[in-house]
Amino acid sequence: DGMGQLKIVSGGIQLTGQAMVLDILRASSIRSKHGQPISIESSRNFSVNTRDSEGYLENQLFLGHDRLEVLANHFRVADTHGTSLFSVDRDEVTVGASSLRVEGEGGVIFRDSIQTPLVRAEAGKDLKLESPTRSLEARATQEIFMQSRAGSIEANCLNDLKLHSVAGSIRLDASTIIMPNLRTAQAPSASSSGSSRDHSSGSSSTSTSSSSSHSKIYQLCACSNGKLFLAPAHSICTADDSAISGRQADVIHTLTNISTNPPTYDHFVWTSGKRKAGGIIFPTQA
Repeated sequence: DGMGQLKIVSGGIQLTGQAMVLDILRASSIRSKHGQPISIESSRNFSVNTRDSEGYLENQLFLGHDRLEVLANHFRVADTHGTSLFSVDRDEVTVGASSLRVEGEGGVIFRDSIQTPLVRAEAGKDLKLESPTRSLEARATQEIFMQSRAGSIEANCLNDLKLHSVAGSIRLDASTIIMPNLRTAQAPSASSSGSSRDHSSGSSSTSTSSSSSHSKIYQLCACSNGKLFLAPAHSICTADDSAISGRQADVIHTLTNISTNPPTYDHFVWTSGKRKAGGIIFPTQA
């Protein structure tokens, strides 16, 4: 029947207690008695290998004193229901959990591209996307939507901030639109205003108000190079200062006040003298 704690039973050998294997142990199945644990110990490292029919190594599990290595073409972690939680192969890494949490002060570094439908910060914490030494791009085939539900959206840059639309328009929709640093053009001299009035008669429209309110009401004018400047409401939309207008008496667009009470106006209307498409839209109020 056996020898000591080693017994020969139907289908194999039963060992009661502990056993020390000094060389190679080959077995098709190793299991513990029902309801009892099984433990395998090694004083140096532990390896589990599988080979093909020709004896070549296919997969390997290596457990050393400072590392755990797995050699396989495909690695997969699943839950008790068989649902894949994590899988790795040569082509991709798949995370099947509902969310991926990365903790650590260094964050996550991706040396190549990443594709994901959602990047979300933990509740109550900020989300930061940063490129310390290079550029950061956000591209989409259809739309890019930015929303701040309880705060502001701020964009800062060292050089120019450009808004460019190929086929559509740039819309500024707010109850108050503030441009605090626009330069104010000086009224042209009497000799030049007569000739400039004929040139710009079809491209500007001014609001009528009393002489006491002229100092508070301005026209918002645009040059052919796209620069915006302010001009007195009662004068033509032109400037003698080439630093402001870029090209004297060559005004394409004019923004004029349409309020019936000039001192309390808060919006402009866009009028065009030459261009018909594109431009900046300032929504007006009824």
